[in-house]
Amino acid sequence: MNTTIIGYPRIGNLRELKFASEKYFKGEINAKELNETAKNIRLYNLKLQKESGLNFIPSNDFSFYDNVLDTAFLLNAIPERYTALGLSSLDTYFAAARGYQGENGDVKALAMKKWYNTNYHYMVPEIEDNADIRLTGTKPFDLFSEALENNINTRPVITGAYTFLKLARFTGTKTVTDFTESVAKAYISILDKFASLGAKWVQFDEPSLVKDMTASDITLFVSLYEKILASKKDVKVLIQTYFGDIRDCYKDICSLNLDGIGLDFIEGKETLKLIKANGFPKDKILFAGLVNGKNIWRNNYENTLNIINEIKKYTENIVLNTSCSLLHVPCTLKNEEKLDESYKKHFTYAEEKLTELNELKNITDSKEPLNETSFINNKKLHAETRTGGNQEIRNKVAALTEKDFVRLPEFAEREKIQKERFKLPLFPSTTIGSFPQTADVKSARTALRKGSLNINDYEKLIENKIAECIALQEELGLDVLVHGEFERNDMVEYFGECLEGYIFTEKAWVQSYGTRCVKPPVVWGDIKRAKPMTVRWSTYAQSLTDKPVKGMLTGPVTILNWSFPREDISLKESVFQIALAIREEVLDLEANGISIIQVDEAALREKLPLRKSDWKEDYLDFAIPAFRYIHSGVKPETQIHTHMCYSEFADIIKDIDNMDADVITFEASRSDLAILDVLKENNFRTEVGPGVYDIHSPRVPSKEEIKDALNKMISLVKKDKLWVNPDCGLKTRGNTETIKSLKNLVEAAKEIRYENSRTI
Repeated sequence: MNTTIIGYPRIGNLRELKFASEKYFKGEINAKELNETAKNIRLYNLKLQKESGLNFIPSNDFSFYDNVLDTAFLLNAIPERYTALGLSSLDTYFAAARGYQGENGDVKALAMKKWYNTNYHYMVPEIEDNADIRLTGTKPFDLFSEALENNINTRPVITGAYTFLKLARFTGTKTVTDFTESVAKAYISILDKFASLGAKWVQFDEPSLVKDMTASDITLFVSLYEKILASKKDVKVLIQTYFGDIRDCYKDICSLNLDGIGLDFIEGKETLKLIKANGFPKDKILFAGLVNGKNIWRNNYENTLNIINEIKKYTENIVLNTSCSLLHVPCTLKNEEKLDESYKKHFTYAEEKLTELNELKNITDSKEPLNETSFINNKKLHAETRTGGNQEIRNKVAALTEKDFVRLPEFAEREKIQKERFKLPLFPSTTIGSFPQTADVKSARTALRKGSLNINDYEKLIENKIAECIALQEELGLDVLVHGEFERNDMVEYFGECLEGYIFTEKAWVQSYGTRCVKPPVVWGDIKRAKPMTVRWSTYAQSLTDKPVKGMLTGPVTILNWSFPREDISLKESVFQIALAIREEVLDLEANGISIIQVDEAALREKLPLRKSDWKEDYLDFAIPAFRYIHSGVKPETQIHTHMCYSEFADIIKDIDNMDADVITFEASRSDLAILDVLKENNFRTEVGPGVYDIHSPRVPSKEEIKDALNKMISLVKKDKLWVNPDCGLKTRGNTETIKSLKNLVEAAKEIRYENSRTI
């Protein structure tokens, strides 16, 4: 049996690409040096995969920022505002990804959205009416040739034509159908070019096929690939799907002139059923996703072998594959020097998954697979009983009833009580939570971890930073303040460190977007709050000012979604365990005088099933109640905020309203405030703060730009329900740009307040 993977992490084992890119943005290295770092990462990855015994090795899974953005540039789908800057091709690319503000112009970045049901973010392609879609880029061909020069004939990976069109945003009057022909021709050119270079296979990623598809969607997909495949010459074509099953188009994809079909057997609930019910075409190879590309737990070889044996009843043409790209897991366990072996033996990162694929290949090829040493050792590992059980917590979860999820009095009455208590001005201004994590804070945290800084000196530094942050916000004139979150390494990892049941890694970094990497904690056992998590810093900040200071927490759904979850219990059970802990913290904050508490659910939508038929039973029926539970016990005058970002919220907006928060802030700036129409159409009752500027870009928004955004908001949101805030936390920004941006935000809010105060 042959083996492959869909893609490999591109950040480097020690985040080399992140650091090199950030140096390039600061002008500390040039493009040649950045490209050299990127090449070293690519060649290291290729060599590693070759030496692991992998039979099919992908290329073009590398990206400086995002593969969908790469595809847009490959196809010349570049909005004119970026090409008009007159920058180099690399800087034009980064302008689209990050925005640009300089002597050549001032442009916002493209919109950014979550990549299906993951914490990775992709850049949303924009296709203007005058777009000339055609093959103009060279990156995938250059990287294929680079690998070939190193004696590796790779399988190039390209975002598929259907997925590209489904993800794209059409900014004019033209629609998908106006560009279908030109996109098909561009993909034909891609295959022609790879044929001339000697490629044996090309992989087109089509994850959009696992979503609900209409008849017109299926027609679009089939028509695209009938055109593309009609002239594919000697290059074999693999359509790769992941994050679910393709129940709506399985027969259609099987009928196409393809050489390989990649199916997900981990998240694809119906995948095996589809094969059993419809068979699998004899003239095609099944790329079977049986090694989990999104979680770090060791594969259960016995279970996998059973599935392989079932598949073999319908086809012998099988390539063992990952369920999705390994982009979503850390690079290697080799750098986990502090993680105890009792934990580490249960984990596999990207490099170790290559070993798993090789062992599974040897097991399946063996005449006596059950006697293979790797199979026997794996079975022993999975037979072990893990520690970390807490029956008291499990009993509390089991005892929850409907009344535990209801806060009284109802929203309308609470809103009146809170307006009387806080007496905030029209269009109150605030931030989402974090302030810039400057070098001195990061170095102090590192020194504390290494033991070269004692806890008293570290905490004194944090107190000073909080005091400076409060003073700055008062000077700027913000209405509701935050403490800045300087004590936090990450909005999830920090809370995990205060909870029993979590374990933590040292260098298990995963790319979230661009240069932003996160280090998800691991849910090992049952979750329990070990100690108060935020009370000290929140109450200290509140003691410095008469203005309200928000207590800042991360919600149970986001904590779980941004962790590596257990696979031995349900997500529902884990979410409610975390909700118990967060509720305790909310009540502690309230008891200590914190009157506004923000519980972020940035990742609420992340684990929402991609098919609507699975939403209620599989997710919303526990995700929404979990949030309601954490605040159902607070007083009417305590104001509960939440925050969400970089997802499509339109189709769950009523569920979001049903979370029964008092105020919700949304990311909205990169999507041109599209959320506003949805709020109006659904009579959204919760007070709302759509983000007025994009914090993931280094550009500083002008006061006029923010006022324009606010005027648009006022036309669709009631004035007495509108808050003014950035679209996300300020942790990754610098002090100078943050101060300038917030100054413009406050001035814009004051001017809009004055202009509208007589008409409310």
